[in-house]
This record gives sequence, C-alpha cells and structure tokens, in this order.
Amino acid sequence: MQSETKSHADQLTSPAGLPVTALRFVGDISSTSKEAVLGAYQELPKEKVKLVLLDFSKVEYINSSGIALIIQMLIEAMGAGQKVRAFGLSAHFNKVFTMVGIPKYAALFATESEALAGL
Repeated sequence: MQSETKSHADQLTSPAGLPVTALRFVGDISSTSKEAVLGAYQELPKEKVKLVLLDFSKVEYINSSGIALIIQMLIEAMGAGQKVRAFGLSAHFNKVFTMVGIPKYAALFATESEALAGL
C-alpha cells in the first residue's frame, strides 16, 4: 500500500550565499501526489525562487505517474528560468531518472551538501 505524499519548502543558503528553496518530499510519489508535487512547486514565487533543490531522501517509491508529475514540474521550472538539482534518490531511482532523461532538466546528487556545492 502506498503512503501519502507530503511536501514542504525550506529556505536555505548556498555556500556562495545565494538563496535556495528546498522542496522536501515524504512518502510515495504517484498519480495521487499531484498536489504535493506540482501544487507545492507552483506555490513558490517564481520571481524570487531561482534555485530549487528537490529532496527525495524520504521517498521510498515513485511510479511512472509520479515520474510524469516530476517531469512536468521540471519543464515548468525550466520555462521559469529556474535551476533545479535533486538529491536523496535510491540507486534504483537514480538509474530510472537517468533513463527517462531527467538530468536534462535537473542535476542529480547523492546528498544535500553535494547538491548545494557550486551554487
């Protein structure tokens, strides 16, 4: 049984002192996760938020519908001129994300500190 998706946004500062918004997801990501994924992203003020981290460290399962929601979010971010980095994926989902082309839209990292480095 899938667990409900929850999300929240945190404000961080990059090592270079730039403001970064982290969207942190908890639970499984599927077709029922639209509000937690797209809704949370779309609530971010696009004129202020230019750097976005996606935290998948507390996500255990993502199905194809969930991946489609993430891709939709990344396409919107690209259109808004935002830079997106993702971290915390299991080895399996890192491979799946790479296979479906997500690195074209968001760089993938193992940890939050690695994702923040260089920003």
